[in-house]
Amino acid sequence: MRKMNKGVPEIELTDRSAGTVRYIEHGFPSDLIRWHVHEEYELHFIVATTGKVFIGDYVGLFGPGQLILTGPRLPHNWISKNDPESEVELRDMLLHFNHDTIEQGIKVIPELSQLLPMLERARSGIEFIGVDLDEVRSRFAEIRDATGLARIVLFFDFMNELAAWPNYRMLSTMQINSKANETMQRKINTVVEYVINNIESPISLQEVAELVGMTDSHFSRFFRKATGNRFVEFLNRIRVSRACCLLAETDEQVASICFQVGFNNVANFNRRFQELKGLTPREYRQQATQRF
Repeated sequence: MRKMNKGVPEIELTDRSAGTVRYIEHGFPSDLIRWHVHEEYELHFIVATTGKVFIGDYVGLFGPGQLILTGPRLPHNWISKNDPESEVELRDMLLHFNHDTIEQGIKVIPELSQLLPMLERARSGIEFIGVDLDEVRSRFAEIRDATGLARIVLFFDFMNELAAWPNYRMLSTMQINSKANETMQRKINTVVEYVINNIESPISLQEVAELVGMTDSHFSRFFRKATGNRFVEFLNRIRVSRACCLLAETDEQVASICFQVGFNNVANFNRRFQELKGLTPREYRQQATQRF
């Protein structure tokens, strides 16, 4: 039986009256830990715990010190390893801000345009590599504790540093069309969630098209227009991303992992993996400690 969570990924509405830069923090477990999207950029810092991170079609591992910037309408979630006896007071520190703030600010302060290349990359999700956990936590705390103009000054100083940060990686190949309306967004979210929940099974274009009430040809055009990817490309990337987690976390045989993530033969798995990662699954496993 196919698996679907209760409801589609949640579209989160942010209270704009909270100010230009909104600070959020939460522990684990928390109701805020869920597969969701929103119109705002989100700068997300992990303080504690380890687990899996989902950003668009990217699936990877996270731990303390991870800093990721996600763009508007890019679905995301961080799921800690399940330990029912453990509770963490502070797991995540977040900053929310919207594109209109930057766009309008550029008209008055042209220098803010220096942030635009980073914000464009954020449509795919950006992980900043090599940041100092204590320094970043201190930055978030300063912004949290400040109000009014002082908060804005601290925020843009931090963003300026990140815009010039030399070591980063892009995460998702799926970029939601900025013109996508709420109905389109919900359909894409439903498809992404369905694929993630059923990655070990064969998934056809026909069944996902039926899931969102479209014909095969209509869905193919719709998905590529909305995300910039053909559905089969997206599906392969999700499967390979999940395989990366298993290669890094377990000592299971490559052949076993191949079938666990939905490929039906090892040769095809190895080929797709090398196309997307530039190395074989075994080579990836050898480098996993350094990567994560």
